[in-house]
Amino acid sequence: MLLTAGGGAYAVASLGPDPSLLPVREILENVQPLPLAEQSEALDAHRFSLFNAEAVRSSDTAETLLARLGVNDPVAASFLRHDPLARPQLLGTPGRLVNAEFTDGRNLLRLTVRWAMDNASFRRLVVERQADGSFASRIEAAPLVASLRIGSGSVRSSLFAAVDEAGIPDAVTTQLVDIFSGDIDFHRNLRAGDRFAVVYETLEADGEPLRTGRVVSAQFVNGGRTLEALWFEEQGQRGGYYDFQGHSLQRAFLASPMEVSRVTSGFAMRMHPIHNTWRAHKGVDYGAPSGAPVRSIGEGSVDFAGTMSGYGNVVEIDHGKGASTLYAHLSRIDVRKGQRVERGQRIGAVGATGWATGPHLHFEFKENGQQRDPLEVARRQAPATELTAQSRTQFTRVAQSMRTQLAVAASANMVASAR
Repeated sequence: MLLTAGGGAYAVASLGPDPSLLPVREILENVQPLPLAEQSEALDAHRFSLFNAEAVRSSDTAETLLARLGVNDPVAASFLRHDPLARPQLLGTPGRLVNAEFTDGRNLLRLTVRWAMDNASFRRLVVERQADGSFASRIEAAPLVASLRIGSGSVRSSLFAAVDEAGIPDAVTTQLVDIFSGDIDFHRNLRAGDRFAVVYETLEADGEPLRTGRVVSAQFVNGGRTLEALWFEEQGQRGGYYDFQGHSLQRAFLASPMEVSRVTSGFAMRMHPIHNTWRAHKGVDYGAPSGAPVRSIGEGSVDFAGTMSGYGNVVEIDHGKGASTLYAHLSRIDVRKGQRVERGQRIGAVGATGWATGPHLHFEFKENGQQRDPLEVARRQAPATELTAQSRTQFTRVAQSMRTQLAVAASANMVASAR
């Protein structure tokens, strides 16, 4: 039956005529093209819009900004220089992204600038050409939209080089360091081949990312150890980071008073750079450019804010229970004595005041008046919070979802590494 069916199929296929035997006919027709003059006039009459985007520079004038956008419009430049709404939001606001729509003749049609007011809303400046050729401006308010993004990478030389290569914002890197600082010494124990994956929020305005939000979940593989974290908020309580078994990762103190820095001198004996004698270094020095922000590692009250001998400009914070911190060589002080400060709050900026050979932060951690190694203190802290039994079910659901997203982020890094 199979052979018969196959033969039948072949027979049916062979019943058609041979294409080479079919007759061939040639048909010729005269075609009259459209007049070239009409086509040329139609092209001349057609107008189209061009679009470009540029970030504002600190040195920008209205003319230089428009020129980089590709716009050559003296009327628009004059309007931007003098308009009370447009001028303060464009000129002297470096970093803001400007979107422009203009004609093929390089005349401005519409210019838009967006900036975040807080983590919930943003403002939109719109400058538009009117029918009579003049310009009008307005400022609109709209809500920011939160969306999730994933990123992953591998450490080759440093963590910040790895996240830059992966296109992850520095604000996310800082959060990663804060989250895992109780388990990883990011200044001493990072190794080539360490891997990370992260899911984080971006706050968008009209589809344009304006601000980096919170890290939602993260994974870090350090020296063969896999560490994981996710953000979870219990009802009626402050949120925090937990591992996927529900153990809190939140600590009372941050591991570092600097968001982006490197340790240049640890808690040990050293040759003093000015006195040229071996002395005990009772703190940690962080190398950073002058003006870099310095933050309090924990909640507390400012015990001292002023000048202190070789330390230069100093802030001391009392954290209670015998714990205190000192921040020295500051170029500026942003708090006053007696002020309450929050964990992570900016208290000053890096400088080179006092006995300093260059800009850096000298940081000390004291317990009952005795200096302790801040890096060791950060790792032996007890968790600040624990999950309640009532939140376990909700936590499990969130953890399952976050684990899936982290797996997607990690797999993307593996594919990129294979290439």
